[in-house]
Amino acid sequence: MSMQPKGSGEIPAETVRVARAAFPKGSQAIRVRDELGPLFTDEEFADLFPTRGKPAWSPGRLALVLVLQFVEGLTDRQAAEAVRARIDFKYALALELADPGFDFSVLSEFRDRLVEADAGRRVLDGILAAAREKGLLKTAGRARTDSTHVQSVARELCWLEMVAETLRSALNTLAQAAPDWLAEVAEPDWFRHYATRAEDSRFPKAHAKREEAGRRIGTDGMRLLEAVFSPQASAGLRELEQVKNLRQMWVQHFHLVGGEVRRRDPKDRPPGATRLVTPYDPGARGSKKRDILWDGYKAHLTETCEPDTPNLITNVATTDATVPDSVMAGPIHASLAARDCLPGEHWVDAGYPNAAQVVAARTEHGIALHGPMAASTTPQTGGPYEQDAFTIDWDKQQVTCPNGVTSTQWHHRHSQHGLPVIRVRFNPADCRTCPHLRECVSSPKAERREITLRHRAEHEAVHTARTEQQTDVWKDRYKIRAGVEGTISQGVQRCGLRRSRYRGLAKTSLQHQLTGAAINLARIDAPLTDTPRARTRTSHFAALRPADQVDGAKQQGPN
Repeated sequence: MSMQPKGSGEIPAETVRVARAAFPKGSQAIRVRDELGPLFTDEEFADLFPTRGKPAWSPGRLALVLVLQFVEGLTDRQAAEAVRARIDFKYALALELADPGFDFSVLSEFRDRLVEADAGRRVLDGILAAAREKGLLKTAGRARTDSTHVQSVARELCWLEMVAETLRSALNTLAQAAPDWLAEVAEPDWFRHYATRAEDSRFPKAHAKREEAGRRIGTDGMRLLEAVFSPQASAGLRELEQVKNLRQMWVQHFHLVGGEVRRRDPKDRPPGATRLVTPYDPGARGSKKRDILWDGYKAHLTETCEPDTPNLITNVATTDATVPDSVMAGPIHASLAARDCLPGEHWVDAGYPNAAQVVAARTEHGIALHGPMAASTTPQTGGPYEQDAFTIDWDKQQVTCPNGVTSTQWHHRHSQHGLPVIRVRFNPADCRTCPHLRECVSSPKAERREITLRHRAEHEAVHTARTEQQTDVWKDRYKIRAGVEGTISQGVQRCGLRRSRYRGLAKTSLQHQLTGAAINLARIDAPLTDTPRARTRTSHFAALRPADQVDGAKQQGPN
């Protein structure tokens, strides 16, 4: 398929006439087209197609179809049928009334092209560019970010199902790639145990029997891996994705003990960031946030929050489930900077800010990153000899305790996490005679106080943030962050944000970019129909809460 730009994007006169007659009050697709004009051009996606071949359906129009599909929650078949049959879709796409549209499979193929070129963000950026041109997007204002969990499209498997399905998946892949070789290698019992899905068989209920079944599966998988990696097997078999998954899954769960395959102890397994949870979605990872356990990914949504313009999503980042929020502020700011969407103030959840992120946001991008800073966790916190009670002279590289004793050692070191820190130590001779030694040190055998400091910029940033967060003014300003919870709710209810439609991180990321674009279209359309922003819902019982227990005024949420 080749890309050949078509037409100027003008809506045919007959399509306009019929659409105005059929929709005298307009529809969402018609209003968005009238407000924003053509959102995408074929030239924006020219690099996704070869220069020769059968002409492809307009990629600029396909991009808009994908967004409208997410706006209305349509399947591929329903979206293709809407292009063929609905007048408002033909109006938004500038098509003739007699245009037959395309086969629904074209949408899947176009998504694959977007994934391969990592071009999903272009769709979201197209909406933002049109909004900026109409004055609906303002930068250098305020933005807010939060994350939510995303379930993998593959269902959760118990341990026996997981290893059995991993082995069955590898056998099916090898049966396609090298049927003659596998027919010679496969043992007779394999056809009985792995010819059908694991869920179609009944695993034993007794613990001992289940362990025995697990060892049998582990032994069979080990024999298959030995055959694949033997000199007699083709080297290409080792590069098959499902074979790689089998090898990784067996490293996670099994090892050889005295020549026999045994299940690994849970403490002897790899960390969660590298651990497969299903053979059918290798990018998914298992994670936990408070009382939520899930296998899959994590989505980070950033939106503007100005009172006189729609709250538009300016960035969507998708990671595997094990990536903590605390490392995401930098990538989010870099992405916003690349597209000229940096805010002046960035309000985030407690998981995002730390000393390094606050300093980096200010020095690299000029952003004031606001969020609840974690409290000090030193044993002396709250006492007369907590770390804040010590006076630091950065120029002289000395620290003075509340009793006037000055430190004698100042060393630049790295923490257990590899971060640069400063280790400060006092002279044992000074501390040993102090009557308050036991209040000052945490160890009953310690003879001197030791303090670990961040570097000056980070130390001062944390101190300033913790001080500000105790004030009523900061607490009142921080209420603006709560609105992003409504954005996540809108993404869940309208677009199924918390459930991946596709397998793999790349395709899930594309889903979230389209989700952000769809929410933006809905929010741009809301003022055109005088739809007010939704307010926080309060149950009848919660409304009976005494006034002295109400935590501030109700915060207005997004559309």
